Amino acid sequence: MAIPRSEKKSPAKASVRQDFGVPGAPINQAHPFYFGFLATAGGVVALTVLRSLAAASQIFVLIIIALFFAMGLNPAVEAIRRRGISRTKAVGLIFFIVTVFAALFAWLMIPPVVSQGAYLINHAPALLSELKNNSAIASFNDQFGVIDTLQTKLREVTRDGTIIVSAFGGVVGVGKSVLSGTFAGLTVLILSLYFVISLPKMTEMGLRLVPASRRGRITPLTQAVIDRIGAFVGSQITISFLASFFVLILSISLRLPSPIALAMLILICGLIPLIGHFIGCSIVTIVALSQSVWTGIIAFLLYVLYVQIENYAITPKIMRKTLAVPGAVTIIAALLGSSLLGLVGALLAVPIAASIILILDEVVYPRADQS
Repeated sequence: MAIPRSEKKSPAKASVRQDFGVPGAPINQAHPFYFGFLATAGGVVALTVLRSLAAASQIFVLIIIALFFAMGLNPAVEAIRRRGISRTKAVGLIFFIVTVFAALFAWLMIPPVVSQGAYLINHAPALLSELKNNSAIASFNDQFGVIDTLQTKLREVTRDGTIIVSAFGGVVGVGKSVLSGTFAGLTVLILSLYFVISLPKMTEMGLRLVPASRRGRITPLTQAVIDRIGAFVGSQITISFLASFFVLILSISLRLPSPIALAMLILICGLIPLIGHFIGCSIVTIVALSQSVWTGIIAFLLYVLYVQIENYAITPKIMRKTLAVPGAVTIIAALLGSSLLGLVGALLAVPIAASIILILDEVVYPRADQS
């Protein structure tokens, strides 16, 4: 006998629904306990996120530096691409040149640094004694006893052997620094390689987040910002080459050892904003002091004179032409960036200032003029 259709029931409907009770009243969001719980949970989450970001801050710094270098190398890659070469091959050519330069730099720099450092340590007492031959320096030493204090300290560390202990401690410290620096350098190199290759795709993916109605306006502005960062890197390299050429002429004129190695070292130091020339001047002065006291004094004065000319004449002129940034803004941006984020801030400050000026010229000022 067939069961009527109306009497058919599915197994789910036939099962008895379990009674879980009557829902209670909603939580009173105005209750102090509720607010305190949410505030505490939010504070714990925020603290955890901040601690996580602080723990990974070095990685973020390496990523920012790599992205900065990628944008800086992008104009060179585009220039090679305009000759009919694919982007991958252009990036490979650029990184081959960088690798060859790094190898040449190490080959020319390491032997002179070791030999000149050993020579300076061995002849430090004689250099200090030679300073007293000058009447003005001898009078200054009679008043303040600076040279006498240095000589006494040098004799103490040499006599009781603490210089050997500190040297071994320094070797361990230098070894750790070399390992960490090598790791950071390789990380930046690999990330820069990937960023340069995929920079157009990364830019396209970022622009897809912009509403389609504004994408036609944001795209050229973004490309202009990338171009300005590349122009800044090119300008910095040009300034470094000028400083390197100056040190080469200075080294040859003063008959300093390894002039090519010194010039290449200044080329690297010149790429570091603000403190680069301080490091370079210290190295050149030390090498010059290993020859004679007066040679060291002359090298120091001439280097300081060149730095002043570069800071107030060369750098503002080049930056104004390539980035359209006034000289005062360049110096102020570098100072603010270095005080906020250190070396990374100094590297990013000038292109960020140029990008802000670009946005003001293209977006803010036209709206203000039309209002």
